[in-house]
Amino acid sequence: MTDTTPALRLDGIVKTFPGVRALDGVSLELLPGEVHALMGENGAGKSTLMKVLGGIHQPDAGTIYIAETPVVMTSPQQAKREGVVFIHQELSLADELTVAENIFLGELPRKSLGRVDWQTLYGNTDRILKTLNVGFDARTRVGDLSIANQQMVEIARALTVDPRAVIFDEPTASLTDAEKVVLFEVIADLQSRGVGVIYISHRMEEIFKITDRISVLRDGQYRGTLNTAETDEEEVTQLMIGRKLDLSRNESHHEMGDVALEVRNLSCGDLFRDVSFTVRRGEVVGFYGLVGAGRTEIAETIFGLRDPSGGQILLNGEEVRIHSPQDAIRRGISLVPEDRKGQGLILGMNCRDNMTLPQVDDMTAGPFVSDGAEVAIFDQYRDKLDIRTPGWRQMVGNLSGGNQQKIVIGKWLSMRPEVLIVDEPTRGIDVGSKSEIHNLIRDLAAQGYAVIVISSEMPEVLHVSDRIVAMYSGRVMREFTSEEVTEDSLIQAISGIGGDKVA
Repeated sequence: MTDTTPALRLDGIVKTFPGVRALDGVSLELLPGEVHALMGENGAGKSTLMKVLGGIHQPDAGTIYIAETPVVMTSPQQAKREGVVFIHQELSLADELTVAENIFLGELPRKSLGRVDWQTLYGNTDRILKTLNVGFDARTRVGDLSIANQQMVEIARALTVDPRAVIFDEPTASLTDAEKVVLFEVIADLQSRGVGVIYISHRMEEIFKITDRISVLRDGQYRGTLNTAETDEEEVTQLMIGRKLDLSRNESHHEMGDVALEVRNLSCGDLFRDVSFTVRRGEVVGFYGLVGAGRTEIAETIFGLRDPSGGQILLNGEEVRIHSPQDAIRRGISLVPEDRKGQGLILGMNCRDNMTLPQVDDMTAGPFVSDGAEVAIFDQYRDKLDIRTPGWRQMVGNLSGGNQQKIVIGKWLSMRPEVLIVDEPTRGIDVGSKSEIHNLIRDLAAQGYAVIVISSEMPEVLHVSDRIVAMYSGRVMREFTSEEVTEDSLIQAISGIGGDKVA
């Protein structure tokens, strides 16, 4: 980084929505050729700031500068013309169109009489895809690609122009380790060409691996910028949340009760086989394994979303047959799904209605739902879970990730389950909200709930679990107590090493 003239600069940006000041005089600069992390808790203002930069929101005050020239961003199209390109976390692709048509949508090369120049389109697309080292070509239908490959198509869009700045919003959320390597190579190439990169992520290991500087927002305010090489995770975290985090292993000790859930030799086709475990009241049992190990599929089978091909499920010592989620709910089993936005919430519905949705039938007075009963349930769990929202009328889609997750958990706690299954409890959630969710899980166990936690993050499963079930390729490899588990033994178990110790 030799050029000290910013590629772009935001100065004193203010943005207010009804009832909330989302940005309060935020300033940020991006130098040519630097990778600049933007961090903060969910709800800190990161997305709003980027929407102002991208022309989606107009600021109430403040100025955007491109190479020290003030500009007014009126639309995403103008932002792109100014050389500011966004790679959004939420995919915005047309499934029925080809990769080439998606990448050049709105900018298709034309022949005479306005006909599409398909040869040029496919040739330009394949040249871009070659730099990304992907396993599909320009003619592939986007709907046939995996989520990870669709993310690579989004990234390819940024390479169709000569950008000044590229903004990546949680770009690795759906990528494999191999695809992450390719992404980081693309970022390094952009950097070598003098392109500035703003990198938004909750993943500290990525931030410290690829960024030059880190800017932090908290509660809509700018809190400072740190040189990545001169700081550490603890300092960044304290700047983000204003306090230290408890990152220790689970060492809590409280009374555990009888076995609430027992699974014996449960199988589901080729997804998993002969899985056995127990969960006691007051206990958190963590499931850890690589993608495809069968963890989520076990939860879905217990919850009645999949039919088992063999084995038994016992509640309080009695075998039960669960053929649907309704059966599971009646038996006292609840599932907080991995995809809270797609499976756990209706984003266009308010907080109260999301939380009470499973029990609407029980709150009817004649043909009408009792508003008072619904509000009472929402108020109870808003206070119990510390859900931060102006009120029950707030649309769930406007909440931070951490508060959305609390709404899902509250929805199922209000059903008073005996067994609570939580799949990837903190995916896409900032470090501060992660700590709150972890404490909530431990508190639920202390209250006597039998809890299963499925997680892809080793620190998380170590922090919350009393016992850990390690899975590999659809089988339980080992079971560890929190006292005996080590990181090495856990990694070996989920990698299929030590087959002689299969549980």
